[in-house]
Amino acid sequence: MLEQAVEHLIKNVVDFPDDVSVKSRENARGEMLRVRVNPEDIGRVIGRSGRTANAIRTVVQALSDHKVRVDIMDVRR
Repeated sequence: MLEQAVEHLIKNVVDFPDDVSVKSRENARGEMLRVRVNPEDIGRVIGRSGRTANAIRTVVQALSDHKVRVDIMDVRR
């Protein structure tokens, strides 16, 4: 459910929604959502001073009942 929520949020922010992918992994610290976007959209997703990225992380934490980390990266990695 979290993957789909994050994907929906980010696809509405970017210029290239087809390049958005969200993958979930479990690690020792909890769940990690790895978000990949087109390199031209990375600034839009992070936002000025990281405001958009922090807002996305806040929404994810509010939806989740456990610790979730959200990593945002471009598709080149």
